[in-house]
Amino acid sequence: MEIWGLPARDILKYISSGEISAIEVLESFLGAISEIDTEINAFIEVLEPMARMDASRVDAQLREGNSPGPLAGLPVAIKDNICVKGAGCTCGSKILENWISPYDAATAKRLREQGAVIIGKTNMDEFAMGSSTETSAFGVTRNPWDLERVPGGSSGGSAAAVAAGMAPLALGTDTGGSIRQPASFTGICGLKPTYGLVSRFGATAYASSLDTVGSMAETVWDCALLLEAIAGHDPLDSTSAAGEPVAYTKGLQGDVAGLRVGVPKELLEGVSAPVKQLFHNTLGTMEHMGMTVEEMSIPSIAHAVEAYYVVAAAEASSNLSRFDGVRFGRRAAVDTLDEMYTRSRGEGLGKEVIKRIILGTFVLDAGNIDRYYRRAAQVRTLIKREFEKTFERFQVIVSPASPDVAFKIGEKIHDPLTMYLSDLITIPVNMAGLCALSMPMGFVDCEGSSLPCGLQIIGKPFDEQTVLRVGHYLEQEIGLGIRKEVCAMRRKLTPVRECELVD
Repeated sequence: MEIWGLPARDILKYISSGEISAIEVLESFLGAISEIDTEINAFIEVLEPMARMDASRVDAQLREGNSPGPLAGLPVAIKDNICVKGAGCTCGSKILENWISPYDAATAKRLREQGAVIIGKTNMDEFAMGSSTETSAFGVTRNPWDLERVPGGSSGGSAAAVAAGMAPLALGTDTGGSIRQPASFTGICGLKPTYGLVSRFGATAYASSLDTVGSMAETVWDCALLLEAIAGHDPLDSTSAAGEPVAYTKGLQGDVAGLRVGVPKELLEGVSAPVKQLFHNTLGTMEHMGMTVEEMSIPSIAHAVEAYYVVAAAEASSNLSRFDGVRFGRRAAVDTLDEMYTRSRGEGLGKEVIKRIILGTFVLDAGNIDRYYRRAAQVRTLIKREFEKTFERFQVIVSPASPDVAFKIGEKIHDPLTMYLSDLITIPVNMAGLCALSMPMGFVDCEGSSLPCGLQIIGKPFDEQTVLRVGHYLEQEIGLGIRKEVCAMRRKLTPVRECELVD
């Protein structure tokens, strides 16, 4: 049986029934990676020996009649800014090219404790700074739907791995849309959890007050399963929120009729006509399901991008100061301390990272901090308050997940302003500390390619359950057609193998 193209939920059924072993599941996915990833470049490192040990351990537990955990035998790909003990953690940068993590991130540890098999580390924009996975020092990742296009970023490697069927589940990080935008570009589901719900311990910091670790999968149910595994309080993360565990998969069946859905007109500005048409069709489906949809306004969203790039750059300039050739990664062989700093960073860091560090240092300068950073922080507070007021009227807020479908490789890399605006729709969620899901809502024909685009469902803090429930119900209405398109895409990538279609 070929298992590699199936969603996580179906794989679990085969493993729990004893029809297939964890090691057979792993070998199926490793075979897919070896055949497909030479074209896509989703993985920086495939952890074959480590994964085989983990899969064998799961099989041994099952033979003994013990439960390995709710993720028993499921392969999981992990973005390469999240530490896995004994594996590299490059953050897509030359400066960390040969650094091996001595410990597991909190999320990696929880995955292993619940029976998951960590299959590899995925490609990403360097230090998560980018929207296309073109700034990686280890080459560009390609979109499985069209190899001439980007998969989005910065979690483009994780998104491409799931979309192409090389992993049923993946972890990404989201600072301003880095899970949701690539999920939209590659036709998968991506969940950005509420800030503080998932531990950031062991995830390399970009902008500490904005960073989140989240789940990426083919279906909403699979996203909910992965969130259950990684969510929860962690004493090693000072920003981790206390709270009781939530069974997100069990809550997917609650009713959605009567929910009030808000559509901020600000999040529709600049959206392409084909994506906007699909979005309005999706709103009609939601109304048919019994939800009430209403257009409304959140005025402060108009200033979110400018405020975000001030706040994020300022925090990045502080967080990345540790990569100086002294404690981590590459060190230039020179005679003086100043030369070591300059050359280690100059040779090890890419242009986009250096640009954002310089910008962050500038806005934190004593002469500029009031003019830029504090004003950006005030705008952030305003955005948060307006969202809080909006959620007094609406249970969820919806929008497209990206203004357009995936763009071509090289099309925007030399136009940073246009590139930054590709996160226009997702950034306000991070600024307000909310949760949001991106899920496929259909396809757009573009220059001979059928390209996916996503719907963004935004919820109030720690209300992932409602967001996932809305997404799950909507998926039942439109998911079968999307699944057929996904399988057709995978057959083109690997004509020798068969991708099973499970209704």
